[in-house]
Amino acid sequence: MFFGGQYYYFRHLKKMIHTFVLFCLCFWRLIGVFGESVSVMEGDSVTLHTDLTEIHEDDQIVWTFEAENSLIAEINRAAGIFNTSDGPDERFRDRLKLDLQTGSLTITNTTTQHAGLYKLEIRGAILSSQTSNVSVYARLPVPVISSNSSNCLSSSSSSSSSQQNCSLVCSVVNVGHVTLSWYKGNSLLSSISVSDLSISLSLPLEVEYQDNNSYSCVLNNPISNQTQHLDISKLCHTCAVSLIVLISAAAGPLLIVAAVVICCIYRKHRKTHQEGKYQTHDEEITYADPTFYKRKAQKSKGKEEEDVVYAGVAIRR
Repeated sequence: MFFGGQYYYFRHLKKMIHTFVLFCLCFWRLIGVFGESVSVMEGDSVTLHTDLTEIHEDDQIVWTFEAENSLIAEINRAAGIFNTSDGPDERFRDRLKLDLQTGSLTITNTTTQHAGLYKLEIRGAILSSQTSNVSVYARLPVPVISSNSSNCLSSSSSSSSSQQNCSLVCSVVNVGHVTLSWYKGNSLLSSISVSDLSISLSLPLEVEYQDNNSYSCVLNNPISNQTQHLDISKLCHTCAVSLIVLISAAAGPLLIVAAVVICCIYRKHRKTHQEGKYQTHDEEITYADPTFYKRKAQKSKGKEEEDVVYAGVAIRR
């Protein structure tokens, strides 16, 4: 009796285990698999799998997009349906490829418009479904490192210690879901993140002119990154040159005014010199008063003129 009861107990337990496993499998196929996430770079392709090796004759494969459940692909062997759709706004035009054996869906030449939630339903003897969350990231630009010219001018008028520093800024434009960071070697110095789309980012950095360490600015998202290395000698030299250009530009008008003043002084001095020369010639004139002596005239029969008039004569040399 004891062994017979034990045998019955284990047989009943085995049956319960088989029933539980079958229930779990059915429940899994009924509720589906949620939370699968796929990330892809813009322009690349992404494939959403069904985990099937072959579609049964009585199975129907249906792919929908986003909460609107827009039908984008369908396989129904019984009805002879093997279709893909462009979507309500034609965002999937010439981009969908359907595997007729497994039902997997491939999206080619992806853009940020193709990011979202995709739902798969396998309708047959047992209803199953699964969802895939697709993230599409735009291709990252290379960060741009430049000198902050406004700080060059301010640093030149500050203390001697601040004159040894060079202010730089790393910037990117039209990016989203990224992080911009400054690194000194492999050590993180500072960073800034943004989750919005199409925004500009900038991150400042101040280094010494004679710093020999390796600095780099890195832009990254979850699946890619772009790096720009810093050339301190080149950018800080540009900073110093820009200050010289500013000083030269400010001194230009002063040089012009000085030239005009010098020209006026020279012309005035030349005119004064010429007038002095003419005055010197006038002073060199000598006036002589000649003396005339009366000669004894021979007696003549004519009447002697008694009135004699003397005229002054001026001789100019």
